[in-house]
Amino acid sequence: MKRIVLLGVVIGGLIGAVALPSSAWSASPTAEQALQLSPIQRTVDYDRPSAEEAARSTIAAGKIDNSVGWVVSSPAGVTLRQFLDTNGDGTVDQWSYYRDGLEVYRDIDSDFNKKADQYRWFHTAGTRWGMDKDEDGVIDSWKMISAEEVTAEVTAALGSRDVRRFARVALAAEQVPALGLGREKAAELAKKVAGLAAGFQQVASRQKEIGSGTEWIQFSAAQPGIVPAGTDGSTRDLRVYENTMAIVKTGDETGQVLVGTLVQLGDTWRVIDVSQPISSGETELAATGFFFRGATPEHGPVAAAGPSEQMQSLLGELEKLDAAAERAASPQDQARYNAQRADLLERIAQDADKPEDRVMWIRQLADMVSAAVQSGGYPEGVTRLEKLLERLKQNPGDMQLAAYVRFRQLTAEYGLAVQNASAADFVKIQEDWLAKLQQYAADYPNAPDTAEAMLQLGIAQEFAGEEEEAKKWYSRVVAEFPSSTQSAKAAGARTRLDSVGKVISLRGQNPAGGVVDLASYRSKVVLIQYWATWCIPCKADMATLKELLAKYGSAGLTILGVNLDGTAKEMADYLAENRLPWPQIREEGGLDSRPANELGILTLPTMILVDQQGRVVNRNVQITELEGELKKLLR
Repeated sequence: MKRIVLLGVVIGGLIGAVALPSSAWSASPTAEQALQLSPIQRTVDYDRPSAEEAARSTIAAGKIDNSVGWVVSSPAGVTLRQFLDTNGDGTVDQWSYYRDGLEVYRDIDSDFNKKADQYRWFHTAGTRWGMDKDEDGVIDSWKMISAEEVTAEVTAALGSRDVRRFARVALAAEQVPALGLGREKAAELAKKVAGLAAGFQQVASRQKEIGSGTEWIQFSAAQPGIVPAGTDGSTRDLRVYENTMAIVKTGDETGQVLVGTLVQLGDTWRVIDVSQPISSGETELAATGFFFRGATPEHGPVAAAGPSEQMQSLLGELEKLDAAAERAASPQDQARYNAQRADLLERIAQDADKPEDRVMWIRQLADMVSAAVQSGGYPEGVTRLEKLLERLKQNPGDMQLAAYVRFRQLTAEYGLAVQNASAADFVKIQEDWLAKLQQYAADYPNAPDTAEAMLQLGIAQEFAGEEEEAKKWYSRVVAEFPSSTQSAKAAGARTRLDSVGKVISLRGQNPAGGVVDLASYRSKVVLIQYWATWCIPCKADMATLKELLAKYGSAGLTILGVNLDGTAKEMADYLAENRLPWPQIREEGGLDSRPANELGILTLPTMILVDQQGRVVNRNVQITELEGELKKLLR
């Protein structure tokens, strides 16, 4: 049989110790190597045999239908994986994953450029078929998705506040003509869906019921109906679900999400309503419906009406403006776009029906303007934030909102000052920034952003070598804001500063879903390297680390990597070309991930050296001094 290359590494599916160059697989991969490949879409539920089962699994090459490839089987002979070369070019272009002997998921390289561009689910995993035009591992559109799966996608989008994920299952205005509706109904529907994405963003940002840990349980709706051709001038039958719901579970609590009306468009179903969770106690809310007016759902409560017609119009304007943002290429165009967006957000905030909605939109305004200033796209935004702050200060009821805007004004001022600074100015800018952070903490002692201000003060003191002062600020964050996200980072930084001579713990997931535990390496000297692909010095250090491992590995040196990239794909792509012969810990969150926060990792590169008893010898060892430290420990 012609030799083929199992190029999982190229598409981000290869992980951990199996990050081999493709040539290493061109002859005969082992079953254990093949089983460490993983789907690009991380939510797939597929068979993951234990290490003992993987060692006894088998891999066989041969002809499969009209293709050639490999099949991995369990010790009992059940298919676990299948990797195929469908076009005979010697490279795998389909990676299939099985559960209980049935294929449940497949990564597909349809243009044969060694990067997956399609993702399909099968059998008990559903019917989804996702398309990835730019081959970045993120689904851009759905070629096939059922109504049930749409409600699961909506639930996930609410939990992650991901408006793009929602938009992928929402009906777009330009898709309305394909439904074949009559002129008046089509115009009504196009107007309704124009502001869907912006309306969803509004709901998602304020809701608290659905989070990242929420689990979709099932689809709930009455039977679908048909709007027959000829209804109000329609030209074809249209299949519709009204008042659909997702039943969800967060921890031990069950809940509901009103998804609303779904319409079938080809092999996909589309949302035409702003989906929203149903809060506890909402039992007498009005029914919704677009095609079957007055329909009453069989499953109980549904949510209240969405944004008003005027608000929908403003949200539609916002969506159109954002869609046109890509044309803002020059700095002048970017500034003009950001000013227009800020104007529109202020109008939306003024017209908000509820106080909490006004607060949400003003916060979004402050976030947007501050980010635009810091990116260089809206220098005039600093003045806009100052004026907004002054208006808020005039109303005693807006003090918390004023604190929110003030912090973003400070960060915008600092970012703009740094952009325009000379080397001689930077020390003064930094001093002024720290003084303003201290004043902010004094002026707004209970504001949520005060935790971030204090954390920044601690970081600045640590980098200046004032470690006792740094620990005071870190301790204040932990004591005064124990439930904040900054508290975990501050507590970890304090632990790290006090770690020399003490035993530390480090335990986390490897990319294959297993566990790497520092405690299991007792009796060995362990170097922990925190790194990311964007950290050039980290990657430069790796060549030296490989040499030191080759030299001192037999004497008892082990290296553990902790990857802090923003996405798993970035790490996988790098390891595909640059094999590292040591285990990696990888969890979501980058520099704010749990493994980074537990020891308060603030910057990269950071390396920690641990002795044979698990005690920290050096909490920030430099590559130039590492071999000297190793000689002392491994005599």
